[in-house]
Amino acid sequence: MLAAEAARARVPLVVAVGGDGTLNGLQPLAERFPVVLAPKTIDNDLGLNYRSEPEEWLREPSPAEPGFTYKRGKARTVFDLDNMINYATPGYATSVFVSSEGVRRIRTTAESHRRIAIVEVMGRHSGYIALGSAFGQPDIILVPEHRLDVGVLMERVWELYELQKNVVIVCGEGIVDQTGQELGARKSAHDPAGNVILTGASEALRELLVRQFGDEYFQKHRRAASAREAIFTRKVGHTQRGGRPILFDRFYAAQLGGKAVDMLLDGHNNAIAVLQWSVKSGFHVDSLDGNAFRDRWGLIHARYMHPALYDSKLMKPSRMGIDYLMPIFTDAIGEDDAEHMRRTLFAAGNLAQPYHSINTDVHKRIRYMEMEVA
Repeated sequence: MLAAEAARARVPLVVAVGGDGTLNGLQPLAERFPVVLAPKTIDNDLGLNYRSEPEEWLREPSPAEPGFTYKRGKARTVFDLDNMINYATPGYATSVFVSSEGVRRIRTTAESHRRIAIVEVMGRHSGYIALGSAFGQPDIILVPEHRLDVGVLMERVWELYELQKNVVIVCGEGIVDQTGQELGARKSAHDPAGNVILTGASEALRELLVRQFGDEYFQKHRRAASAREAIFTRKVGHTQRGGRPILFDRFYAAQLGGKAVDMLLDGHNNAIAVLQWSVKSGFHVDSLDGNAFRDRWGLIHARYMHPALYDSKLMKPSRMGIDYLMPIFTDAIGEDDAEHMRRTLFAAGNLAQPYHSINTDVHKRIRYMEMEVA
């Protein structure tokens, strides 16, 4: 359908913008006309930890549809930050900025009311946003890549609460228990991408802590009437993926978009513009064939956060995790970001003028193009 519409509109070349799902959908289009992807995803899961990573995926028989499941095999390569493919995606820095600020603001309530706060951030299979939220100084970070040990978690929460009378926990929405099952209760419904809808990892985690602590603990110390009162949850939610991007995302999104156009003009097809980083060269854009991301069955998997970036004992970024984050965020916010907020947030026109949706302008453009084709 999309190919037919593009042909009808006389579109000779396409720059797609998106993540691993978009890249998976490029193959059939690439057989009809040249297509190149410019990455954009807040989850930071479009890329490879190393070039040979797709070869580690296994496919095992399953009684459920479609008759098989995918499983990661053992790593065959030493992980090195310099060898990552697509180091960071536009959107990630902004989502971490929003999440970290949210964690800092939640701390005020947790500290003043002696509460245990659980902040849920996006990241169904990839813990990059949770990892980056360390900039907000939470006490504990839980990521989907590491199975939750309730006993170890409880010991750490109790230790922190006894010490400082408040605890802030950040969890990715896809955290799993010891059996590998997602902690958020499953519903029968699916989201538009086909993923099982979860009621919420933070709520499931809260129920665990409520049962473990019990009401008596908080009543005895006169900190709350019940465990449910003392432990609360907040979802950063869709605020992570909206609004004006910060400098890092704006700059490299433009660089990658320009690279994608250059690739098309140079004759590339079914390819992706990537943002590389190394100690020697810093950030720079490059290109890679789309098939380099596919496993032996042709599927592109979301990039998992490599275990080396997370310290499972401290439940925080490891030394290498810190080394990974610093190049992205050291100068991620520009002076114009603060100036834009100063000039626009409390502008008088916001009170009197209705919001003008970009969809209105896009629809006008589509109508114009349809008239031109006709």
